Amino acid sequence: MIKIQVQPFSALTTTQLYSILQLRSEVFVVEQDCVYQDIDGKDDKALHIIGYKDDKIVAYTRVFAPGDYFELASIGRVVVVKSERKHSYGYDIMTASITALHSHFKTSHIHISAQCYLKKFYNTLGFKATGKEYLEDGIPHMEMIYKQ
Repeated sequence: MIKIQVQPFSALTTTQLYSILQLRSEVFVVEQDCVYQDIDGKDDKALHIIGYKDDKIVAYTRVFAPGDYFELASIGRVVVVKSERKHSYGYDIMTASITALHSHFKTSHIHISAQCYLKKFYNTLGFKATGKEYLEDGIPHMEMIYKQ
């Protein structure tokens, strides 16, 4: 099990921010071989959901209030360190993200832009595909909605 911490951007330490950006770059740019602008000017509006194992960040998402990114609340930059994926930390960090949206913004109506190969993963969490597949930064994605 990982220890989850929820923080606004203003509360992140320099070390936390560096570790988060390093993890996002490691997975989204290097592992997925995708050149894109990860630092998009939106982190300061997000709540950051950070999963720790032995004081090391191993899982992460950022979540947005309704209207701050999409019309609905949203979860993005879902990432788990490659060597730790066998522990199902993706489920832990996503469950914590859904809970954070509910407790901080009083909503359980959530929009995500999901990589298509993860459709089954998101389905098990209660997300449903809402449209056609599309390319985002050269990677097939689909819109999915969670409503409880």
